[in-house]
Amino acid sequence: MKILVIGELNPDLILQNYSGFPELGKEVTVEDCVLTMGSATAICAMALRRLGDEVGFVSKVGVDTYGDFCTNILRNAGIEVSRVEHDPTTKTGITVSVSAARDRALITYLGAMGVFDAHDVTPEYFDGYDHLHMSTYFLQTSLRPNFARLLRQAKEKGLTTSLDPGFDPAETWGKDIIETLKYADVFFPNEVELRGVTGEVDEELAVRCLANGHTLTVAKLGARGCLTVFEGGTFKQRPFPVKPVDTTGAGDSFNAGFLHSWLRREPIDQCLRFGAACGAISTLASGGTGNQPTRAEALEFLRKRVDG
Repeated sequence: MKILVIGELNPDLILQNYSGFPELGKEVTVEDCVLTMGSATAICAMALRRLGDEVGFVSKVGVDTYGDFCTNILRNAGIEVSRVEHDPTTKTGITVSVSAARDRALITYLGAMGVFDAHDVTPEYFDGYDHLHMSTYFLQTSLRPNFARLLRQAKEKGLTTSLDPGFDPAETWGKDIIETLKYADVFFPNEVELRGVTGEVDEELAVRCLANGHTLTVAKLGARGCLTVFEGGTFKQRPFPVKPVDTTGAGDSFNAGFLHSWLRREPIDQCLRFGAACGAISTLASGGTGNQPTRAEALEFLRKRVDG
């Protein structure tokens, strides 16, 4: 499959295993520190490429060290980056992840991701691609008004589409995303995002509330696994038991695994299993891209485990 990914591109500075969560006026220590590929959109793109899909990336970075760092990682992974703009008028953003095995807190400087609007993306960009994936709807403030247009244009060119909303730092959420979902074939919220978008606490009810006759909503529920409603039935997948090193980007690796199976028209329960495997494997090293599996590695992981 050939997949186009449009969205933010920035590194993550991961501060791992804190001695105590930082408070104003105080100092804490961490066990490790690593600069790695960040941004949900790019982590998903890297995971898709690792699984064997062809990937092209459209984004904006600054003319700086962080921008070069990110584009070089994508290029070296075999991702097509000729449409990543290096803009001298802005800086590449960065996210600081204060991370532990159970969860993480994120602090982000938007930089280029806050001004990237994809205004120059025309329908010709989609030629030759089978699928469009986009992430981080709420954080990319300039791109947000163009999500619906890009997803619609992709569908008009015959592509399937997917969207991961990401967290809304303002926690206002807004209902414009509901309109945008008209052009998304797959929607990937986590439990917090699902509640924010729908106002429903019960995840299955929230997924059913988003039913529009077209979009498949796949809810990522952390330690409780994932669920979706498909053809009237509810499908659930428990998480695979692993000892995580770092949960950064696990949801994005899940997205890639699910899409990799879904685009090959595998049964929905197998899509959930494969996505859960990719997400679990990705937590076994630092950084969102430090341990993303190949297709063969994910299948081997599944062969060694009996799904409860």
